[in-house]
Amino acid sequence: MIITRRSAVGLLAAPFVLRAAGARAAEARVLKISHQFPGGTAEQGDFRDRLVRRFAAQVQERTGGSLTFEIYPGSSLMKTVAQFSALRRGALDLTLYPLAYAGGEVPEVNVGLMPCLVTSYEQGLAWKTAPIGQELTTLLDKRGVKILTWVWQGGGVASRAAGVAKPDDTKGLKIRGGSREMDQMLKAAGGIISSVTSDETYAAMQTGSLDAAVTSSTSLISFRLQEIAKNVTTARGGSFWFMFEPLLMSKSVFESLTPEQQAAMVEVGAAQEPFALAAAKADDQSLAEIYSKAGVKVVDMGADDIAKWKAVAQDSAWKDFANRNAACANLLKLAEAVA
Repeated sequence: MIITRRSAVGLLAAPFVLRAAGARAAEARVLKISHQFPGGTAEQGDFRDRLVRRFAAQVQERTGGSLTFEIYPGSSLMKTVAQFSALRRGALDLTLYPLAYAGGEVPEVNVGLMPCLVTSYEQGLAWKTAPIGQELTTLLDKRGVKILTWVWQGGGVASRAAGVAKPDDTKGLKIRGGSREMDQMLKAAGGIISSVTSDETYAAMQTGSLDAAVTSSTSLISFRLQEIAKNVTTARGGSFWFMFEPLLMSKSVFESLTPEQQAAMVEVGAAQEPFALAAAKADDQSLAEIYSKAGVKVVDMGADDIAKWKAVAQDSAWKDFANRNAACANLLKLAEAVA
């Protein structure tokens, strides 16, 4: 089954429900997982939706059906940005969430989409066991949020105008970056900033209110921007855009589970990380193939391009982030220490 933009509409309309069978069903606790990405199946579609479905199925099996899940793709349960606040309050159980979307509420988390701070998957995943990862985990824990799966994604730029590989290419373009700091770098390079979320990008580019969008390779595929783009820049050779997009759980909900259920959540969550890494890398390559087939010009971002972007980022986004508060400055310092 191939998930198209048209067929995805039906998938977004109702939640995927994973239920226990038999007598256990009456005892099962139902947890809700929300995310903003297109819905599919466990085998087809956006890998972030597939990751959530894999997680749900494996936890249900591990807990003997005592935990079951309802999955709400496409922000069909609640609006995208609101999911983080709902998680903190215990009004939502789990979400696979671009962490920088919570930057308006917790400014420190914007370190998860800091331009040119992470330029490869290996560097991003090294955060988990480094001091930066420990500090970020503690920061979220104090705010009622628990990380279950560490997911990083490389991103590129789809443009309905000229291609974007170097800072000078951004001048005069109406463009979205996905976080305060990414937008600051793009603005410093001469871009006109738009704050639309990635799931709003298609409509904005279609109407002309947006010229270019910087987002993950997977979103560039799932939202079918090749239908309206003329140029795309991939993350195959590295990128200034790497986003931390973890599977998160409400701490209060997690603490309400039995020790056996908690162990299942933690272990199954960590077990999804190799799948996420392989899928994200595969989507970087698939992006180039899909867009090329659609007649879109495809370019890669080289090391020299990234170095030029880094100089712009350090003088704009990095400086602003470090000046916001001591915690931000410390997170940036710890992240820079990860090679």
